[in-house]
Amino acid sequence: MQKKPRNTLAKQTILDLISTSEHALSHIEIQQKLNNLCDRVTIYRVLGRLVEEQKIHKIVNTDGVINYAACHSCSHKEHVHESHNHIHFSCTVCKSVTCLETIVPSFQLPIGYELQEINFTVAGICPKCRSIA
Repeated sequence: MQKKPRNTLAKQTILDLISTSEHALSHIEIQQKLNNLCDRVTIYRVLGRLVEEQKIHKIVNTDGVINYAACHSCSHKEHVHESHNHIHFSCTVCKSVTCLETIVPSFQLPIGYELQEINFTVAGICPKCRSIA
């Protein structure tokens, strides 16, 4: 029998926060937006659980900071892991990380290698920062 995922106030609030954000959020950004709803360890645990449940995915930006984004292009009933295999854009000015879900990179691994996870991050200046400059 499969264990039903727990749905706590912290978990639902973090998922809502990530789901409604225009860009991927770092742990620090999430902690700041939660206004002391829970401590940083609880946030790490919830993020890990949401990744495990495939409701969000992790993105490592060009500075090595992990950001989290919602799974917009797949339903929770029919989760497609490959839908996370898109390009992520990291702005060098405002440090935002955005999922570019319509751009799917293509490559071929040598025989004998098995793909488990992809993280494509492209760095540059986002449209918002370009319009300010």
